[in-house]
Amino acid sequence: MEYTPKQIVNELDRYIIGQTEAKRAVAVALRNRYRRSQLPAEVREEITPKNIIMKGPTGVGKTEIARRLAKLVKAPFVKVEATKFTEVGYVGRDVESMIRDLVECAIRLVREEKIAEVEPKAKEAAEKKLVEGLLPGRRKNHPEKSDAELRKELTEELEAGKLDNIMVEMEFQSQPQTLQLGPLGGNETNLGEIMSRFMPRQNKKRKVSVKEAYKFLTREEAGKLIDDDSINTEAIKRAEQDGIIFIDEMDKIAGKANTHGPDVSREGVQRDILPIVEGCTVNTKYGNIRTDFILFIAAGAFHIAKVNDLIPELQGRFPVIVELQSLTESDFAKILKEPDNAIIMQYAALLGVDNIKLKFTDDAINELARIAFLENESNENIGARRLHTVMEMLLEDVSFSASGGHEDVELVIDKKYVAEHMEKATKNLNLRKYIL
Repeated sequence: MEYTPKQIVNELDRYIIGQTEAKRAVAVALRNRYRRSQLPAEVREEITPKNIIMKGPTGVGKTEIARRLAKLVKAPFVKVEATKFTEVGYVGRDVESMIRDLVECAIRLVREEKIAEVEPKAKEAAEKKLVEGLLPGRRKNHPEKSDAELRKELTEELEAGKLDNIMVEMEFQSQPQTLQLGPLGGNETNLGEIMSRFMPRQNKKRKVSVKEAYKFLTREEAGKLIDDDSINTEAIKRAEQDGIIFIDEMDKIAGKANTHGPDVSREGVQRDILPIVEGCTVNTKYGNIRTDFILFIAAGAFHIAKVNDLIPELQGRFPVIVELQSLTESDFAKILKEPDNAIIMQYAALLGVDNIKLKFTDDAINELARIAFLENESNENIGARRLHTVMEMLLEDVSFSASGGHEDVELVIDKKYVAEHMEKATKNLNLRKYIL
């Protein structure tokens, strides 16, 4: 399905409260990809993505917007921190590793899709193998029945899940141990993988349940039905055309580099990122990949450093700048109850495992939102993450005491309950008014 910008924003609204400007910007960027794909090849090559910088405090939804966007269209996505990279010549991750990570992500995505396509055939083959393995034991117990009858019985029982807990002995191929050579995140070479090509793999026998054996055999049979070369080719193409790279903490590498100390390579990192964002060819173990059409979304608080402190060439490669707003008290109330993955729903589901049914009144939600907002105002502003702190404090006693050894218990959380259990936090907030 090709989403229109309005549909993309509507989908993002299901998980992220507010930040309309940022949602619109990423929606247009995503739709432009589809528009570009419909153009003649000669025109398509001339159009590159308009990369985005998101400015805003922590916890307001920058990463979530990018992650949900990629998930929506099943695009390869990686998140990296700009501070993890160092200038060429220094020890640390080189910037090309983000492209290699993107290709690995694309390989996983394509492999999962191909496995899903061949899964019915793989399950059928795995079923036959398991039935043949279980047949001798069944034949001993039922010598009067023919092999055809026993096979039919075993197949029906296997499909019904009646054999799931029976233990069987299986041979597993030992996997080569991973040993990376090269600088951290540089041109890594997996020594274990190379050695395994020249040395025969050893098989280990292990007892597992039929359920586990069925999963393993299905994966093994699916691996035989898919072609690794076609997966690699498709993954490289997908990473090139649909890949999204989210570069967080961009503000931490802005500004002039010091001549000594830990910030020595800040401007150097910017200059190393520049060719990746501008468009170049990166060598990976699956083949070469062009970065010209990858969508880059950079993010940072930009409190101390400004976007203008980035080197001009890098600024030019991020033409779209959107500012995300700090969350208000009403935003916190909405985050608690409205998204598809609402925080209240998450805690209700967790405690539901121990037979506790949580119910929140509207005044309790408003009070929790007020406390979270005031905590952010008086302490460090950590955005929506503050709600998790507040919820953990509120439900600490319940979470600790719940053990599931009782009938369903309904717990109604109202404003009074919040006031009693958040007394310590609110007392600290009241005291801070008098501290200069």
